[in-house]
Amino acid sequence: MLFIPLNAMRKKVAFMIRDLNYGGAQRQLITLVKELDKKRFDVTVLCFYSDGLLENDLNENGIPVICLEKRDRWDVFSFLWQLFRHLKQIHPDVLHGYLSESNVLTLCFKLLSPSTRIIWGIRDSNMSLEHYDWLDRLIFELECWLSRFVDLAIVNSHAGRTYHLAHGFPDTKMVVIPNGIDTERFKPDRSAGAAIRSEWGISEDTILIGLVGRLDPMKDHPTFLKAAALLCKEKRDVHFVCIGSGPQNYAQELLHLANELGVAEKILWVGGRGDMPAVYNALNIVCSTSAYGEGFANVIGEAMACKVPCVVTDVGDSARIVGNTGIVVPATHPEAVKQGIMSLIETLQTGSYFKNSIRQRIVAQFSVSQLLLKTQTALF
Repeated sequence: MLFIPLNAMRKKVAFMIRDLNYGGAQRQLITLVKELDKKRFDVTVLCFYSDGLLENDLNENGIPVICLEKRDRWDVFSFLWQLFRHLKQIHPDVLHGYLSESNVLTLCFKLLSPSTRIIWGIRDSNMSLEHYDWLDRLIFELECWLSRFVDLAIVNSHAGRTYHLAHGFPDTKMVVIPNGIDTERFKPDRSAGAAIRSEWGISEDTILIGLVGRLDPMKDHPTFLKAAALLCKEKRDVHFVCIGSGPQNYAQELLHLANELGVAEKILWVGGRGDMPAVYNALNIVCSTSAYGEGFANVIGEAMACKVPCVVTDVGDSARIVGNTGIVVPATHPEAVKQGIMSLIETLQTGSYFKNSIRQRIVAQFSVSQLLLKTQTALF
């Protein structure tokens, strides 16, 4: 009987992403690679930029991370040299890109290593490209044109599949694999939530409503702020928090808008956080007010896993995630967001809202085990 060493049967898989800072795609990548069967897969993560806040999570789990030390957008030639040098050393059986920049670059390596299986990770839908610069628009056009040459495109939402299909992606090369929520990490924890409230100076009887997301026009913080202003006219026992960071100039625009709306004292801006399970447990309601671009919003699934009800705009697969356990409203509609929040406050106060069903929906339909099963099949 022929003996085949275990290492010879393991597939070498290299994941490539722009950075490892706080973000939905980054968190999902880390969730996936930590759980992949190490007997079947030899995993390496490559990122363009160093000092990502989530990098330690991979290091602590023994997953090799190669930072390519890209200095800025225009550091092209030295960056590409480092990228191809490392990929030639790894010689992956599968090269898996995450997001557009990485996806386009994976096919460049395909020219040097035709036997490498190329997989793309598509994380968005219905993008409004007018909000982005010429290079972002060019990369998207390239991604659409090059999609015919990829081996497989994994899309994390049905909305994303429909959108990319309309922009030229081949139907036969796309598969939908929804994100997986780590329900062992994201779970109810009243004491952790109470500690966060104490840190922020929020009393136990105050209704705390949060928006979790980077400061980006896609997330539509202005609609959230306008909804907050409308709600404050009807209720006094409410407070709001925005969790996430972004460009300083856009942050200043949002601060100015909060002042104009007269709700600056009602809004906390706490930046990015590494203790998100505790943060969700501090909130009574989570809002996702995205105007466009959202595929599968991790924030919604993570909040629901912590038994926090959500008001979401009907963008991407957000309505699919909440099902009948939350409130779905039109995008860019502050009055609808306000009404959605009011509806949840009423049901929370009357005790008629069954929080167990909120968490159970995530456990049953969007677990990490389902993500792993489907992704490991795709890697082969």
